[in-house]
Amino acid sequence: MVPMNLLRGADGPAVYALTGSWGVMAIEQARLEGPVQVAWSGEDDNFSGLPDPEQLQADPLAAYFHFTSNETIQGVQFSVEPDAGSVPLVCDASSDFLSRPIPVNRYGLIYACAQKNAGPAGVTIVLIHNDLVERCTDSLPGYLNYRKHIKANSLYNTPPAFGIYLVGLVARWLSEDMGGLEKMATINQEKSQLLYEMIDQSDGFYQGHARPECRSTMNVTFRLSDDRFEADFLAQAKSRNLVQLKGHRSVGGIRASIYNAMPREGVVALRDFMQDFLTQHG
Repeated sequence: MVPMNLLRGADGPAVYALTGSWGVMAIEQARLEGPVQVAWSGEDDNFSGLPDPEQLQADPLAAYFHFTSNETIQGVQFSVEPDAGSVPLVCDASSDFLSRPIPVNRYGLIYACAQKNAGPAGVTIVLIHNDLVERCTDSLPGYLNYRKHIKANSLYNTPPAFGIYLVGLVARWLSEDMGGLEKMATINQEKSQLLYEMIDQSDGFYQGHARPECRSTMNVTFRLSDDRFEADFLAQAKSRNLVQLKGHRSVGGIRASIYNAMPREGVVALRDFMQDFLTQHG
């Protein structure tokens, strides 16, 4: 929907920072609607890092500049927004939305599927600047047109009311029980640091996929020094009720997703298991 609404019929290209698997898929969709420029790509390094600010130069005539704030498969995350100048900044924030504060005034559009931190699958949240709404062409089918949704007060169709209700409960929990997004960000940073410290102190037994300065607080990705240990690692982890740790096939290794709902105790349990496994095999 982003390229349909913002790129179709535009004078300039869409510019993308390609930092992982979700960026690859976003670009594929954008090319169906118009020209695309890749400002930076981490593909040659298997998406283990992020661009330096000076490496992201957006065409001033670009329709928009798109980035994925957190790549779940590779475990890389932007700590600050790219500087797109006068070009509208568009972000796929699906996997770290509501995990930390976002300066929304810097963006033209933010979209996020709810199922990582905000609520159940089936709800998508879109924040769009009023100026960009005017670009939405009436050549689009109604359901794919942002302007139609806004005009209908997000009730263009019968909405997934229960899912939206749960998003409201999560927002209330974050605000009233957790103390707001700054507090949630601190908790998430502390949780991820428990695992990254274990990786860094393992003398190479655990090897992180993402470069240290690009590491995600949502998805901790790493490999074992010997791939033959991986099956045993996963089996022993499962015996301790530590599950769904197998990394994506494009990266391999281990991936620990530690979204808002994962309590600190769960991360501590994984950290302690990693230490025990290192003692066995290190």
